[in-house]
Amino acid sequence: MLNRNFTKAEFILNNENQYQLEFTIKEIGQGSNLTVERKNENGEYETIQAMITRLNDQIFIKWSEPFDGRLIFEK
Repeated sequence: MLNRNFTKAEFILNNENQYQLEFTIKEIGQGSNLTVERKNENGEYETIQAMITRLNDQIFIKWSEPFDGRLIFEK
């Protein structure tokens, strides 16, 4: 399993008033099993059920607020 860490600063507010991260299929693969983990105040990761959508070659992770975390995937 591979992972990609991200920070609050990487989130962008979209037209639906949700914060989102954008990845490409080249970055994480097309048929990847995706797991989103949020870093809590203790520095530990917890799995969350974020909305994940795909459009063409892009994958979007959406949440109500930005957070530090990581995306775990198979390539």
